[in-house]
Amino acid sequence: MMKKADKPRGKGEYTPLTRQEMFEATEKRIAAIQKEFREGFELIAKHPRSVTFFGSARLSEDHPAYKTAQNLAYKIVKELEYAIATGGGPGIMEAGNRGAFEAEGDSLGLQITLPHEQKTNLYVTESVNFYYFFSRKVCLSFSAEAYVFFPGGFGTFDELFEILTLIQTGKIKKVPVILVGKSFWKHFDKLARGLLARKKLIDTEDVNLYTITDSLDSVINIIRKSPIRDEFPYDKE
Repeated sequence: MMKKADKPRGKGEYTPLTRQEMFEATEKRIAAIQKEFREGFELIAKHPRSVTFFGSARLSEDHPAYKTAQNLAYKIVKELEYAIATGGGPGIMEAGNRGAFEAEGDSLGLQITLPHEQKTNLYVTESVNFYYFFSRKVCLSFSAEAYVFFPGGFGTFDELFEILTLIQTGKIKKVPVILVGKSFWKHFDKLARGLLARKKLIDTEDVNLYTITDSLDSVINIIRKSPIRDEFPYDKE
């Protein structure tokens, strides 16, 4: 690690951290990460039956995907009595929390600190704030009975590929990964089947790790048939 020189010799010049400064910076970061994991796990552990929603923060409430996410979250709470967990921000996250809130259910927000898109939506009933993306992603995947993805950008795909990889490699047990919106997710499916599987970059059966649908009833039925998780997702057998 480097730090700016106390007396800069020139623009952009840096001096290395001392060993003591490196130790202190490392200890401070470890403590912050530990705090995030503890608070995130404690929140999720209070709700042993939950479904995690992922999707774009940029979609407004008049977008069809927002309405679908809102309606689905409402149905999950009313019909299955599960908690809904999201990233706690706007867009699809707000829609999921809003549906859960309107159904008088548990509406959880695991929020990330960002230069923008960082305000907690009004429909979260319990929340934890994160600085690090990786600790937030681990907590969002902790003990969920299903992962539901709506259209999104880089962040949504980052979360999708991580969860698929964890299931593919056996780091977590197979859990329903449901992609809502055929018109959007067909392009992802084409990539997985038409390129990755065809080029043998993934196994042919790996395309069965996710389900694409437009039917909210199908989503409810998939979640209903999924067993309740009774272990820490990353524990070894």
